[in-house]
Amino acid sequence: MHTTRNVLARLITGFIVSMLTVGLAMGQGTKLAQAGMKFLSVGQFARQGALADAFTAGEAYAASMFYNPAGMARLGAFADISFGQTQWIADIKHLYAAVAISPFSGDYGVLGIQAQYVDYGTVEHTIRLNSEVGPGYIDLGTIKPYAYMVGVSYARALTNKFSIGGSVKWVRQDLGEGVIEVDTTFSPSKKIRNSLGVPAFDFGILYHTGFKSLTFGMTVRNFAREVSYIKENFQLPLAFKMGLTMNALDLAEIPPDRQSLLLAVDAEHPRDYPEQLKFGAEYSFMNTVDLRIGYVFPADEHGVCYGLGLHQQLMGARFSIDYAYTPFGVFTAVHRWSLAFAY
Repeated sequence: MHTTRNVLARLITGFIVSMLTVGLAMGQGTKLAQAGMKFLSVGQFARQGALADAFTAGEAYAASMFYNPAGMARLGAFADISFGQTQWIADIKHLYAAVAISPFSGDYGVLGIQAQYVDYGTVEHTIRLNSEVGPGYIDLGTIKPYAYMVGVSYARALTNKFSIGGSVKWVRQDLGEGVIEVDTTFSPSKKIRNSLGVPAFDFGILYHTGFKSLTFGMTVRNFAREVSYIKENFQLPLAFKMGLTMNALDLAEIPPDRQSLLLAVDAEHPRDYPEQLKFGAEYSFMNTVDLRIGYVFPADEHGVCYGLGLHQQLMGARFSIDYAYTPFGVFTAVHRWSLAFAY
């Protein structure tokens, strides 16, 4: 027994040290837009979006795969399915889904599948024309750039307090065809496809402190090799996050199935912009109605987020619908919708 505990303690210590090392390494130098495929940094699910994505220490949802894969280790159901849409700035649309299954009551862990698709809309396709004749450009119609991510996840509760999880993802982005040569009639004669794919990885841990419902989480997301479009090299938006969550009404001994007040805070250390603190609060009444608010600091254009959730039990399954609204400064507001059911 002592040998098993010693091995587990070493694994936990090594994992935490490794994650902290990654976080410290990311802090070297000035961080100014050093990452590509930024769609991976956009928070997707409406519940988490309303909490300003302060969900590193959140758990028991398939959506945890998008925030900290260790969070789905205690799923609380045989299956949990979530999907929805984010209407992002600049008319960019995100579609996403997550499915988690806990066979054998979770004794052998929880398996998950996640997917995300990004529609960047229609873009006018022109190239510069170095000629004294004509308008100075060639109109080539339109292109429809897109991106997607698919991945599998696994999480397991190693003890009654400690859980681990990880994800393997395939990420691809297609920015359409580019023209690199034109003939004497100013027609494209040589094109190149601006698309690439790369594997990426997420790792996370979750720890129940033993004080009421206070939970600590830590994750590294979007760990991948450097990639390039033609000549420009870039890396994925690697991020190191730590977070805490707690139901504040535990202090008043109020049963969580009557009322709860979830408080969450995340500290995020991204590769390509300054560190941020994210705060979220969710008041739940009778496990039926949720009111949410979140705040990000510092942020240039968005800070406060709002949201609403409705839940219903029906024939042994739990259904929920969530909405989040994020004002975005000079841009249009961001809207998120999510549907989920578990049984």
